[in-house]
Amino acid sequence: MDQVDVAVLVIRLWVGFVMIAHGVNHGRSLDGTASWFASKGFKSAPMNARLSAASEILVGLALIAGLLTTLAVVGVVATMFVAFWAIHRFAGFFNFHRPDEGYEYVVTLAVVSAAIALIGPGQYSLDSLFGIADDLNGWVGAAAVAAGLAVGAGQIAVFWRKPVNDNDESE
Repeated sequence: MDQVDVAVLVIRLWVGFVMIAHGVNHGRSLDGTASWFASKGFKSAPMNARLSAASEILVGLALIAGLLTTLAVVGVVATMFVAFWAIHRFAGFFNFHRPDEGYEYVVTLAVVSAAIALIGPGQYSLDSLFGIADDLNGWVGAAAVAAGLAVGAGQIAVFWRKPVNDNDESE
């Protein structure tokens, strides 16, 4: 049993669980999530709420299974970039700093996911079982991280504008 493979499995399981939990939480009250998204400056908030809930659950399941792991990392990095840019960066680093919470949490999930993409899904994954694990690390993993940032930036560009009534002067 390789220690790195076990460590990657533990990290994939935890990040996957966190993503699923967030997706379920968003999905439990799609109207409430959409209302909150709208208050934070998201256009098409009901659609974004549904997509957020579904994508967080799907990428979480993919990470847990180790199935197309680099694509799951694209989803995590994109989601965390959007959360960072639209909400958490205004509150500073620490998660307890303000009511909207700082960015330490979302950046940590993105960085840990990026590390998974660079290392690969590990031996204990469906990617390994299907013989594609070695094709999904290194430069492919780096490309997945870049793709996640690009997808997140695209979502921000199309669907988000900082609310005018936001009383935050930290920008």
